[in-house]
Amino acid sequence: MTLQDFQVSDRDLSDAALTQYLASEAIAVDTETMGLLPQRDRLCLVQLCNPEGKVTAIRILKGQTQAPNLKTLLEATNVLKVFHFARFDVATLRYHLGIHVQPVFCTKIASKLARTYTNRHGLKDVVQELEKIELDKTAQSSDWGNAANLSEAQLSYAANDVRYLLSVQQKLTAMLEREERWQLAQECFQVLPTIVSLDLLQFKDLFEH
Repeated sequence: MTLQDFQVSDRDLSDAALTQYLASEAIAVDTETMGLLPQRDRLCLVQLCNPEGKVTAIRILKGQTQAPNLKTLLEATNVLKVFHFARFDVATLRYHLGIHVQPVFCTKIASKLARTYTNRHGLKDVVQELEKIELDKTAQSSDWGNAANLSEAQLSYAANDVRYLLSVQQKLTAMLEREERWQLAQECFQVLPTIVSLDLLQFKDLFEH
């Protein structure tokens, strides 16, 4: 992949990109952060992809607390947002940018409900089985904080994390419908905002005895 294969923008989506993404029925979304604790680790990158394959990586600057166009898109009720492990990304976007993402489809939840013949539900495993493509995860654990100087390997990794999600979502939806678990999946997606609220308040064991 070359850097010309997708757009990189600073701080927010452009107005033109916002209009284009808002015209989609669904978009894929992912984030890159400095770690796995939103209260400690800052958000560095947000990636988007629409059904036409338009990928945008938005660099979030240190100390940035708003991205108005991104907020408009991710809160638009007519556009489905597809994540892999939405629980983390939705929490990160809410904590750092005040974005309450809706509606949501999580391919990790869908995989666990549909692919009960395996315990391998990471994005790499799901994409490899359903898309016959092996993702290169070499850049996964790297310094995303140096947003102005991300390497081509990092940008390629970031783009691939959203490039196949919409196709995966369609295949998992078909499996869930076939196995009569689609309604259950929808109920799981609908409760995600509440789970995120609990996570951000650090209620980790609320449902345990």
